[in-house]
Amino acid sequence: MATAPTCDIALVLSGGNALGAYQAGAYQALDDAGIVPDRIVGTSIGAINGALIAGNAPADRLPRLADFWRPAPAAAADWLAIPDDWRRTGEVLGTMLRGRAGMFSPPGATLPGGRPALYDTAPLMRTLAQSIDFDRLNTGAIRYTATAVDLDTGCDATFDTAALRVTPAHICASGSLPPGFPPVTIDGVRYVDGGLSANLPLDPLLSDPGDRPLWCIAIDLLPLAAHNPATLGAMAERAQDLTFAIQSRRSITRWRERYATDPAFAERAVTLSPLTYADQQPEVAGKAMDFSPASVRRRWDAGHRDASALVARWGQGALPIGERGLHLG
Repeated sequence: MATAPTCDIALVLSGGNALGAYQAGAYQALDDAGIVPDRIVGTSIGAINGALIAGNAPADRLPRLADFWRPAPAAAADWLAIPDDWRRTGEVLGTMLRGRAGMFSPPGATLPGGRPALYDTAPLMRTLAQSIDFDRLNTGAIRYTATAVDLDTGCDATFDTAALRVTPAHICASGSLPPGFPPVTIDGVRYVDGGLSANLPLDPLLSDPGDRPLWCIAIDLLPLAAHNPATLGAMAERAQDLTFAIQSRRSITRWRERYATDPAFAERAVTLSPLTYADQQPEVAGKAMDFSPASVRRRWDAGHRDASALVARWGQGALPIGERGLHLG
């Protein structure tokens, strides 16, 4: 194990629903190396993963993530002799029909006059309440931030434990992507998924990086580059990936320019290490609804592999930690 870095460490966790197992695997690699975050900023599934980390004792963080993702022994559909893309597509359709235990369920009221969403997220609210120590989340060593969007005004919302008490409702609001999931009302304001504004929520961190050198590990679930989509479903999925991935690229470019030109950031030292779930060739259209054990295991392992490579570079002193400005590494 390398010596702990003499800097603050932050995790920025993007949205991506079922793809979020990649973030859990990446966290496992960081934990294996003794790398402990001082801050976590997340949106959507990233806000959930982040709360499971920040809202539990160190020894309980990986078990809570594993319980949530349940990379259990393979189900029957995982070993039947059927093409893997058929299996994955079947899992997507099954989730759309049944929901996902502990997260969302069909409300059975999608006709005019019914609910403004396809699913009910009451199961997620219960899971969050049961799986997270909210006293620790709000007063513990890790500063936690979830982001959302005001449905009525379109303004960004930031739920930061440095400024307010975060509850299950705040985390659920961060992942309420319409029309799949209903808005969450907090103090009379209706909130929806923060990924609609910034799926990789760098702004709350990079606008307030603190005085010490900062190492930001940004774990993004949607790739900017991909293989040529060959079907209508794959093309639709690629369009959605691009919508969110281009947000992330532009955000990083904007912040690099600001750190280079704005005197307010002249003395700041930030190292940004992007980790992206890039190897998505086996994924199918609707991948964000594929919670099957085989898919969860594959994403978890991919995150662990990619973060382990980053940890190795850190251990070799290959990252520009402590250099003034905003550097990718």
